[in-house]
Amino acid sequence: MSHALLVIDVQNDFCPEGALAVAGGDEIVAGINAIMPDFDAVILTQDWHPAGHSSFATSHGADPMTVTQMSYGPQVLWPDHCIIGSNGAKFHSDLNVDAADMIIRKGYNPAIDSYSAFFENDHQTPTGLEGYLRTRGIETLTLVGLATDFCVNYSAVDAAKLGFNVTVKTDLCRAIDFDGSLKAAVDGMKTAGVIIAA
Repeated sequence: MSHALLVIDVQNDFCPEGALAVAGGDEIVAGINAIMPDFDAVILTQDWHPAGHSSFATSHGADPMTVTQMSYGPQVLWPDHCIIGSNGAKFHSDLNVDAADMIIRKGYNPAIDSYSAFFENDHQTPTGLEGYLRTRGIETLTLVGLATDFCVNYSAVDAAKLGFNVTVKTDLCRAIDFDGSLKAAVDGMKTAGVIIAA
């Protein structure tokens, strides 16, 4: 038991017609399902925000995709998305959720956003995923999902910093690519020791 597949945020709101749609977000679902049996464990993450979350542009009377300063650093203000219990927060209907050993929900603290599967955006408050992986004896992670330049990126970099062997399969990811964010994310992941694979 050493290699886990970490599937990041394959949810309706990040797929076409969703509140924060990532172009082609639904195109990766079949490929993700196909590789699930190749891994010792499958973990899904789920963005899970209360209404009025502090990362929502509507909570600040601001335009979506603008940046504000929070106590923990800069924060992109997003359209309202993945609200707890909403259809948008549900996993894509074709994703093989039954294959998951564990589902990690993140972003439920109204005061702080959480891109990474490992830490909230203060980079200090853990989600508990690290402990789960350690107790399962998992040392190697392959990441897929949405979006390459935000939640996949933050999760991969944190995993590498924690000492896991990390690969991101970019063919099974899609990016927002906001203001050069994709190139910056790929460069940052490589610097952190993440293997970028097609």
